[in-house]
Amino acid sequence: MRHRPIPGSSGSVREMSLLGDRLLHAPCEPVTDFGPELHRLVEDMFATMYAADGVGLAANQIGVARRVFVYDCPDDEDVRHLGYVVNPRLVEADGIEVRGAEGCLSLPGLEAPTSRFDRAVVEGVDLSGAPVRVEGTGFFARCLQHECDHLEGLVYVDRVTGWRRSWVRRAIRRAPWGGRADWPHPAPSPNPPGE
Repeated sequence: MRHRPIPGSSGSVREMSLLGDRLLHAPCEPVTDFGPELHRLVEDMFATMYAADGVGLAANQIGVARRVFVYDCPDDEDVRHLGYVVNPRLVEADGIEVRGAEGCLSLPGLEAPTSRFDRAVVEGVDLSGAPVRVEGTGFFARCLQHECDHLEGLVYVDRVTGWRRSWVRRAIRRAPWGGRADWPHPAPSPNPPGE
């Protein structure tokens, strides 16, 4: 029997920010107020993620420039990982670098091969400010890196390189939402945290 509410069950679905929205392209601010507004934000983020059939969602994807993300994501062994992190920091990203299809709720209908490490560790806090540490491998590691990127003002297509970048540029222009997209941005440093 379940003793806790389902994440997002008391939340409201919010409008999704799309590529080109200024909040998606600027670093988010740390959370300093751990009151009811933060609880509501996390609930709304879960509700919005589930309504959009996503596996992760950062706060700036719903127009809130705060360092929070939620996830409900399997790893490569199909183990479900469910939770959220407030003020997350990607403290480790290592292992094998894998190029795989990646998509984003803020770029609906578009996927592109994107390189990510197959292991990631994120540290942050929960809704009460207590420390949390989340470690992921495979697809879940990709999700953790993707959401941390959002909070730094990056979208996954910023990591696409070579001829794939030209392909992504054309695909964005053809997308129904692509006319408002302000992209590309300068490619980020390929070095993982700590290097």
